Amino acid sequence: MSGAAVALAGFTALLLLIAVRMPVGLAMLLTGSAGYVSLVGLSPFLSYMKATPYHLFANYTLSIIPLFILMGAFAERSGLSTDLFRAAGRVFGRRKGGLAMAVIGASTVFGAICGSSVATTATFSRAALPELRRYGYDPGLAGATVAVGGTLGILVPPSVILVVYAIATEQNIVKLFQAALIPGLLAAVLHCIVIGWVARRDPTMAPAVEIGDSGGSWRGVWPALLVAVLVVGGIYGGVFTPTEGAAVGAVAMLLIGIARRTLGAAGIRTSLLQTAETTAMIFLILLGAEVFNSFLALSRLPIDAAETIAGSGYPPLAVLGLLLALYIILGAVMDELAMMLLTLPVFFPVVSALDFGLPAEEVAIWFGILVLIVVGIGLVAPPIGLNVFVVSAMAKDVSIAAIYRRVLPFIAIDIVRLMLVVAFPAIALLLVRALN
Repeated sequence: MSGAAVALAGFTALLLLIAVRMPVGLAMLLTGSAGYVSLVGLSPFLSYMKATPYHLFANYTLSIIPLFILMGAFAERSGLSTDLFRAAGRVFGRRKGGLAMAVIGASTVFGAICGSSVATTATFSRAALPELRRYGYDPGLAGATVAVGGTLGILVPPSVILVVYAIATEQNIVKLFQAALIPGLLAAVLHCIVIGWVARRDPTMAPAVEIGDSGGSWRGVWPALLVAVLVVGGIYGGVFTPTEGAAVGAVAMLLIGIARRTLGAAGIRTSLLQTAETTAMIFLILLGAEVFNSFLALSRLPIDAAETIAGSGYPPLAVLGLLLALYIILGAVMDELAMMLLTLPVFFPVVSALDFGLPAEEVAIWFGILVLIVVGIGLVAPPIGLNVFVVSAMAKDVSIAAIYRRVLPFIAIDIVRLMLVVAFPAIALLLVRALN
């Protein structure tokens, strides 16, 4: 059996294991191990496994992941998300659809602290969803708003997914964070436009409301904004590295929570446990992806695919459009981190071999932002948009079908945004070029 045939058989086996609910990281590890052994034998595989896990997890860059997760956990446990939502609600709530726009605004700020889509979605499902329902918002629209707001957790830097992309493709994390800012803010603006359009068509779905202010929500906003500016601004300005920025942010959020008296010993313990569990899950996926990717490299499938497509004569944008369409399809049925790590060994060499009229580094950064956008679409796209399932689990009286129906306009505008970034790479590369 040829290497390509073994690789295709490995992909099939992997999808079957995921379909029967085996954890994604374990499924990738088992499939990659079996494929590696089938190609080169057991002894070389054991030699490979003797050193690979250590060298993978000893990578200093990976330390940024638990630090950003810990920063987000401290922010959630200290009640920061609730204050952000209430403060934004006072600014936008008086207009039709304004309270839903407040969710988008608060998610944007929280995403700059948290870096995780699922964590942002779960946080605002608790902090904002009951308020939207209480003020008469359509249940489906309320759930859809929280779900799409959660995608800003990976679109607005710092983003855990973007860190993993940088490690997998050996790109500069700071430049990727710079490139993600404008597309992330553009997503927030376009989502608010969709909410305004829905509210104008049917004002009963998103009524104007008046939210009182006890003063507490405003006092809680300034520390949050300060941490976001400190972390993102410090990284952009070269004051500290992304890992140092994550450490500064985590300590700052801890001190803020203690000073506000909203983060006690129990909350700190819960945050540490939550960080450990999430980090362990991500690291297992990283190890599984590393083994599976080594198996694919031995099969030569990525190299053969890149050479075939590069020599096919298809226009580069046509090839890119096909790859992005595949990402959206896969994102609707797979975990976003696993999907990215599974496809990058095949897709990234293909994109790198195409001529877009840009330097190789800019192509890699631009493609990373495009992947980030399509991953965000996959998080809310049917049939298995993970963020929608998180919201549905929090609001058991709202059907998944109702949320998906209201999510569709957001998906449509996200596809428009994707097309804009494809057609005009400068949207993603503007800050990279200006700051470097």
